Amino acid sequence: MSAQGGTKAIVAALGANMAIAVAKFVAFAFSGSSSMLAEGVHSVADSGNQALLLVGGKKAKKAASEEHPFGYGRERYVYGFLVAIVLFTIGGVFALYEGYEKIKDPHELDNWYWPVGVLLFAVVAEGFSFRTAVAESNELRGRQSWKQFVRTAKAPELPVVLLEDFGALVGLVLALCGVGLTVATGDGVWDGIGTLCIGALLVLIALVLAAETKSLLLGEAAGPEQVARIREAAVDGATVTGVIHMRTLHLGPEELLVAAKIAVRHDDTAADVARAIDAAETRIRAAVPIARVIYLEPDVYSEAAAAAGPDPAATPGGAGPTSGPAGV
Repeated sequence: MSAQGGTKAIVAALGANMAIAVAKFVAFAFSGSSSMLAEGVHSVADSGNQALLLVGGKKAKKAASEEHPFGYGRERYVYGFLVAIVLFTIGGVFALYEGYEKIKDPHELDNWYWPVGVLLFAVVAEGFSFRTAVAESNELRGRQSWKQFVRTAKAPELPVVLLEDFGALVGLVLALCGVGLTVATGDGVWDGIGTLCIGALLVLIALVLAAETKSLLLGEAAGPEQVARIREAAVDGATVTGVIHMRTLHLGPEELLVAAKIAVRHDDTAADVARAIDAAETRIRAAVPIARVIYLEPDVYSEAAAAAGPDPAATPGGAGPTSGPAGV
């Protein structure tokens, strides 16, 4: 995902949520609806989340330093994880508490047309934001399902905005149901039940976001297609005859580290090997442009070692699938 594309979706969501938050609090002031209060806090939390994503994107652009030689690309993952925490605590837990209090002490709504009007306005605004996020995501997800896209995306911004906007739209429907049933029956318990449902939804979305961003923070490898392209590009069939084992790691959404042991022939000179490594790095970067940090270690090809098969102890964590000959 390009930083520009992610920023467009974030800014659209931020503008919509700020306008919606003000409208919801006004509706709460005139009606006393706990659903509107919960939704107002939800919109404030979402606005804060979008601000966090923008800050993370800016910090990730800082140049590498001696203390952080691989740069600051993972700042975007850190701020994505903070979004999940904010959504869970400020949005979800507050809504659950407010819903419980309203069920325990229910009361009728005053000026019910205020929350209904604001909720309808919010549906339109959130729909615009969600449409923008969907359009941005469609440029990247290809043939992936939405579930696959959220789970495999290396850039956190679009999945976060997608889930937030989707959750907001569902929450608005729940709020409309709670307010509508309260008006129809005169029983404020329904408003509290709607608020509880909103809280449960936000907690669920926050847990999904936390799980996905935690995986990115721990460090994820390149996707299978990228790994295959890197393996193919590394081998020239002349000096580099195969990839013994390889590790990849995302240093950020658009920066990939590649570390591999490559097989060379025993009669190649040091100069031949050095030129082959330089050429292999050039081919890898052409095949996978985000592969910006590449470390290739040559090893002498051995038919006996190749016949013995891969050695799981050759690298920390086990060698895993290999291609090409083994080394000694």
